[in-house]
Amino acid sequence: MSKNDGFDLFDLHVEVVVPENGPVYCGARPGDYFELKGEMLHLPPGQGISIYSLASVLPLLAAKQRPTHPNDWMTTDADIACPDPNCATRLRIRRTGLRRFSHAETTAVPLEED
Repeated sequence: MSKNDGFDLFDLHVEVVVPENGPVYCGARPGDYFELKGEMLHLPPGQGISIYSLASVLPLLAAKQRPTHPNDWMTTDADIACPDPNCATRLRIRRTGLRRFSHAETTAVPLEED
């Protein structure tokens, strides 16, 4: 690992939130969650997630992992709606720990020399 090839990503905790008495059609239960650590998605044993709900949040996860400006909406906005307009669930993305990665350990493409 080069001493100057590091970068940081946030670990993410993504939790199902359901408004009181809101209809649920995606099979989620309040408090269901998954975690993203680096590029690895982790579900608790015995818990699943709808592929449609996952598809709605996937495009945002890489951006939420990266440090952003405090005024950027990606920093403040955290709830993603279920793609079924009749389902009340939301997936709430919360940044947890910051993890350090090495460019050389995550890709075969070398950094350009200065």
